[in-house]
Amino acid sequence: MNARPSQAADDEAVRAIAEPRRRAILRLVARDELAAGEIAAAFEISRTAVSQHLTVLKNAGLLTERRDGTRRLYRARAEGLAGLREFLDDMWAGALDAARAIAENQVGVTDEDRAASAG
Repeated sequence: MNARPSQAADDEAVRAIAEPRRRAILRLVARDELAAGEIAAAFEISRTAVSQHLTVLKNAGLLTERRDGTRRLYRARAEGLAGLREFLDDMWAGALDAARAIAENQVGVTDEDRAASAG
């Protein structure tokens, strides 16, 4: 079964943020554009490791990269984060609906009860 393009992008973004350092990088560049060296200075891992994390985030559509001479500057990509947020919001809404249905089932609330209380 092939994933639709947005589903594949959602999956890639979720995989990207599964790693705690990548989430930390996103927090660093959420409001400010930072050079790769500035990002690397925030972590006790090699610059190569930070570069790999940046590549994963960029490939997932969560970061933009801009060159300024020899420096590479990174910033969170609003569109990528919005897509990820929409995905998580949809999942959260589904989980809340399922929890409500379970709770209502346990106390014996019926469809007729819900309809009557809705108006």
